[in-house]
Amino acid sequence: MPVEIVKTDGTTEAFDGMKLEWSLRRAGATTHTAERIRHTIEASISAGAPTQEIYKRAFQMLRHDARPAAARYSLRRALFEFGPSGHPFENYVSELFKKEGWSVEYRRVIPGKCVSHEVDVYATRNGEYLAAELKYHNDPGYKTDVKTALYVKARFDDIWQCDPKHDEHCPVDHGFLITNTKFTRDAVQFATCSGIQLLGWSYPAEGSLYDRIVATGLYPVTALTMLKKTEKRLLIDQGIVTCDQVRENRDVLRALNIAPERIGTILAEANTLCNSYA
Repeated sequence: MPVEIVKTDGTTEAFDGMKLEWSLRRAGATTHTAERIRHTIEASISAGAPTQEIYKRAFQMLRHDARPAAARYSLRRALFEFGPSGHPFENYVSELFKKEGWSVEYRRVIPGKCVSHEVDVYATRNGEYLAAELKYHNDPGYKTDVKTALYVKARFDDIWQCDPKHDEHCPVDHGFLITNTKFTRDAVQFATCSGIQLLGWSYPAEGSLYDRIVATGLYPVTALTMLKKTEKRLLIDQGIVTCDQVRENRDVLRALNIAPERIGTILAEANTLCNSYA
């Protein structure tokens, strides 16, 4: 009989060992490693176990075998380490768009018909104009709901005062709502109907936030398993939010009084992680 486990939102579901194995393999674990971890957890899991406990056990075993795969496996939780404020996540998403070839402005003020609006990310590429409202959440079980989608739609409605197909001076022709978590069904339905584009951890099915991170190789600095939590926080406070920025500014590691041998290990992990899907 399937063992019932508790999800982050408090609901229960039957434990699916193959789902765990797939997530491990998606992160880059070998078939042998993923199967071994699945079998180990299947043999010892107890009814009512929280998914967070299962993740921690799987992560610890994977880290022992393959740190880059463990870093990718922990990617969603690495984004939660940006908190508690949403500014580091905003900076990270801006860097992600830059990596994809967009020219990005931070928190640009755009005049609307009624009032002016500060958008978190304003980006241009090949004649496209994109503005994004970001909603960062510290709770893994939280889903961005339809009320947020309604609010974002109202802001873009005030900005959209012309047709970009006929007027090259339109300030925005793509409006995005971006989150590090998931969306409710109503939020997706409303956004699809109203023309707001959504980008979340696992949405859309192709080109989700996870997919775009892996495709660009732009991993958050919090994904580095060789860094201590306090070191990650100090780097974030200095505006270092990606592994690329660590590689390009290795002096920041020296400024944290990290031993030279550890700096070499940290940079080696950053190189392996960032280049693994390039």
